[in-house]
Amino acid sequence: MAGAASALFLLDIKGRVLVWRDYRGDVSSTEAERVFNKLIEREGDVEYPVVHDNGVTYMFIQHSNVYLMIATRQNCNAASLLLFLHRVVDVFKHYFEQLEEESLRDNFVVVYELLDEMMDFGYPQYTEAKILSEFIKTDAYRMEVTQRPPMAVTNAVSWRSEGIQYKKNEVFLDVVESVNILVNSNGQIIRSDVVGALKMRTYLSGMPECKLGLNDKVLLEAQGRTSKGKAIDLDDIKFHQCVRLARFENDRTISFIPPDGAFDLMSYRLSTQVKPLIWVEAQVETHSRSRIEFMVKARSQFKERSNATNVEIQLPVPSDATNPNIRTSMGSATYAPENDSLVWKIKSFPGGKEYMLRAEFQLPSVTAEDEAPERKAPIRVKFEIPYFTVSGIQVRYLKIIEKSGYQSLPWVRYITMAGEYELRLM
Repeated sequence: MAGAASALFLLDIKGRVLVWRDYRGDVSSTEAERVFNKLIEREGDVEYPVVHDNGVTYMFIQHSNVYLMIATRQNCNAASLLLFLHRVVDVFKHYFEQLEEESLRDNFVVVYELLDEMMDFGYPQYTEAKILSEFIKTDAYRMEVTQRPPMAVTNAVSWRSEGIQYKKNEVFLDVVESVNILVNSNGQIIRSDVVGALKMRTYLSGMPECKLGLNDKVLLEAQGRTSKGKAIDLDDIKFHQCVRLARFENDRTISFIPPDGAFDLMSYRLSTQVKPLIWVEAQVETHSRSRIEFMVKARSQFKERSNATNVEIQLPVPSDATNPNIRTSMGSATYAPENDSLVWKIKSFPGGKEYMLRAEFQLPSVTAEDEAPERKAPIRVKFEIPYFTVSGIQVRYLKIIEKSGYQSLPWVRYITMAGEYELRLM
């Protein structure tokens, strides 16, 4: 970022300053409050995260009933400062569980300490909650012995402390993919994509160096190798800050010193056409406006060796439906009048199978013949398929190297689940 922030403000839902930290002395709290209130009055609600007024640029986000705002008179990288505000939210949630007006009022001393450590003279510093919590305690009384900040604060590896020890050194890596699909009433796929994440939990001693290899098409072609399975094109990738980006750009190696505990190593998106893993067809018949009948078919469209678990199909029904009569060939179905839906649950749904549901409801309400039919809500599907990925991503290796030479156990698990998975009726 080229410039520096002038001040950081925490405001309530009405735009009144609760807490503010002045870093450069060139923006007042009164001025910031006036601009923010004028913006709320004009727009009714704050829509734009960046506003310029009288030579000052204001950038803000909202979380719960609190606004976080940075003001600057210099030419700053707005995206960098907005990201910093989101990291401030994460740190406050780590300390206070919930970030809201009441928690700020109860902990304003700690809030000021955190703001002093996270930003220095308008420049963002370190924002790792675990590291900050090692030398900023929430206790009201402390020992008089001067506490030295942990080495991670002044170290290049700001996300990990030194001296971590475990009796059993283990790494758990979950490859989680969410399938997003939208199908129209004619059975055509309007939108489909896959959003994936590599979620890690590390319990490793010392300062380990980790190397991860995937079936990356670019890497395998550069090495003149072929994968036993399907090589994939990794696209739209976002890495955790611990990954050495220069190394990845150079030879596609994912090399990093991991934080301690849980974190998302990498996320990605594949905007390829995805075949719906669970296909649902519904026929709806209305009889003399007093009775409605549903016939639903659910079919799994993946290989037989895979098995979907915790399948839940939500079928919309009229808001005045009563006296349900439901029959299923597998699983159980219940009427949820609070959501105007019929919920069909199947604990285990093997690949290549088809199941049926029939349901009948009474309609006591009387509607006019010429009344336009109301737009039906879509069918929503939830599921999980363990040991399966839509993209075909595979972890070829996960190496852990530490100077003490200890043996570590890496565990890798794959799972696919439904994201925004909807099929429209009309």
